Amino acid sequence: MRALLFPLALVAMVAPALAAPTEAQKAEFYQVCMGIAQDAALCGCKADAAMTLIDERFMGVVIASMKGASPAAEDFRAYNAYVAKSNQICKPTY
Repeated sequence: MRALLFPLALVAMVAPALAAPTEAQKAEFYQVCMGIAQDAALCGCKADAAMTLIDERFMGVVIASMKGASPAAEDFRAYNAYVAKSNQICKPTY
């Protein structure tokens, strides 16, 4: 059992900590969302969900794509997973 736990502990120590999205990013997310959906409940839920589902870098990807940019090829899978999970959490009405 120790042989299995040691590599896991080593990975946890070496892996970089992902920074949570900032409050400024959350506010920008909400503002952009309101410009698209005009639904305060949905945009509030989505902004709150984003704070727990993604990191600071990826919040930038999400906001940029809400503004019309396409995610980079290496971000497509994670972006689609984020959208599906946030839709599941917030159950949009549109």
